[in-house]
Amino acid sequence: MMGEMMVPPWLESLLSTAFFTICPRHRDTPRNECNMYCLDCMDDAFCFYCRSSRHKDHHVIQIRRSSYHDVVRVAEIQKVLDISGVQTYVINSARVLFLNERPQPKISSSSSSSKGVSYLCEICSRSLLDPFRFCSLGCKLVGIRKKGDTSFVVGSNKKNEEEAMKQRREGITATRLASKQGDDEELRERSPQEMYTSSASTPPHFNSRRRKGIPHRAPFAS
Repeated sequence: MMGEMMVPPWLESLLSTAFFTICPRHRDTPRNECNMYCLDCMDDAFCFYCRSSRHKDHHVIQIRRSSYHDVVRVAEIQKVLDISGVQTYVINSARVLFLNERPQPKISSSSSSSKGVSYLCEICSRSLLDPFRFCSLGCKLVGIRKKGDTSFVVGSNKKNEEEAMKQRREGITATRLASKQGDDEELRERSPQEMYTSSASTPPHFNSRRRKGIPHRAPFAS
């Protein structure tokens, strides 16, 4: 019951909807791809012409594509959904976020550290650009189902997400400082004798150029 209160009734339908198919009602017209979704009807995707005729006074959002994956503009979705904790991206001068998890080979925490990856999605382990918790709305939905420590209700968890992001930044900073201190300790552990031996083993460099002697003239023949 608590999980249902944290998630609007239309979200799961939105995330499972197939977009960018050809509208069966307007096959022979331009702009006939189904890239819109009605939050009131919670039905299949529809095209530009269906919006004018069937969803004129409804709450409709438009879905876009980036690298063959569905995205929605932050300016549209944040009016009806709390997107805090979800990584956003700037594509074509507009800030967007992904609807669902994108397929990728999962990486371990050790390999991600060696590659300099700082932030990971809590659900699918995708690398993130900023200290967010999730890579998409779908991963945040899974996080709500598992932990229940966040919500999609607008304005319900702004303070909690800000604190979580602060802790993630501090955790990354502490890890980097610990790594740097470990390198410094390794340098300090070398004894003066080892340092002397190391420097003494280096052969001295002599200047091969010698000063020429003073030339002498041959005596005059008598």
